[in-house]
Amino acid sequence: MSITLAQAKEKLKKYGQEHVLKYYDELSAAGQAALLEQIGGSDMDILDSCKHQEELLERGVITPLAAMELPEIEANRESFTATGIEAIRAGKVAAVLLAGGMGTRLGSDDPKGVYNIGITRELYIFQCLVNNLMEVVRQADTWIHLFVMTSDKNHEATVKFLTEHEFFGYSAEYVHFFQQKMALAVDYDGKVYMEEKGKMASSPNGNGGWFVSMEDAGLVDLIHREGIEWLNAFAVDNVLQRICDPCFVGATIQRECVAGAKVVGKVTPDEKVGAICLEDGRPSIVEYYDMTQELMDAKDAQGKPAYHFGVILNYLFNVEELERIVSQSLPLHVVEKKIPYLNEVGELVKPQAPNGYKFENLILDMIHQTGSCLPFEVVREKEFAPIKNKTGIDSVESARELLRQNGVTL
Repeated sequence: MSITLAQAKEKLKKYGQEHVLKYYDELSAAGQAALLEQIGGSDMDILDSCKHQEELLERGVITPLAAMELPEIEANRESFTATGIEAIRAGKVAAVLLAGGMGTRLGSDDPKGVYNIGITRELYIFQCLVNNLMEVVRQADTWIHLFVMTSDKNHEATVKFLTEHEFFGYSAEYVHFFQQKMALAVDYDGKVYMEEKGKMASSPNGNGGWFVSMEDAGLVDLIHREGIEWLNAFAVDNVLQRICDPCFVGATIQRECVAGAKVVGKVTPDEKVGAICLEDGRPSIVEYYDMTQELMDAKDAQGKPAYHFGVILNYLFNVEELERIVSQSLPLHVVEKKIPYLNEVGELVKPQAPNGYKFENLILDMIHQTGSCLPFEVVREKEFAPIKNKTGIDSVESARELLRQNGVTL
């Protein structure tokens, strides 16, 4: 949003951020315009929240939420799949790929999705995901709209890569890119860091910001125009996941839920995945770092672990419900991070330890604001191969092994 220098000064003064214009006179005309646009478009109301973190962290009463488990799914697979295929053929289901991240932890400066996990051939993360979605396209005999969320950090590289690779055989007219909104990054006193003389430090606003970002990009108009009623949002890093899975879609529709969450049985009670649950009687997710010993030891009515099912960041949302959710405000998470910044003399510093806060909305809070959610169990070895690290648990190595087990040539 373009504003004048006088308006920028007024806005910055209101939030105690006047230092942002320190180098304004040194910038080119284009640099000045870009900084004014960033100031105009930035939400500065959130900056004060780092002083009220305790209030933001309060959780409600956690109780179990029963999942639809594999035996029930198998018994109803034919019916669920028929319902899902019908919705997909009617154009009511679309996919949203959350691909705003970089491959930093994999030792790459590129978008995470362009990472090559092949050994004897090129096999990119994006390629795996497109191949998985193509299975459903062939099964339903219709193209499915695919929305790809990028970020300020990786947009151009992502679009260029997928375009050059001709979307790995996907129909280009069904692929739509949009950029994730950015949130400012601050020091411990709530002062905005500068990452360049003409640019405030910022980072993507968390995986819960995807639908708001779609609205900002004007894509919700397209969703209405196309008659899309369900959006399957999924993470970029799980190369085995089924996307717009007809059985999952059909089960969610038949159970009259407004959301669905794919879940897997946890390997250990303290595995680093969020557990599906109820919080104050509403669907929710308790993150692994919030799992108390009491929750890990809790049993359900059948004597089984009460919080055994972990989410894999593959969710189905009803569009009307999403619009209702984002018309309210999502909870804000204040996260301590290492933030590169310009020091007093204008030199870029890359800190070795956390030095401030980033602000994020999380998709788990979207689940908590829905009226109903179906936890839908999937076979871990067939649908959960996340790539978070280069080696070890949830790594390139472990994902390759799982891909091999599922008949994928590497």
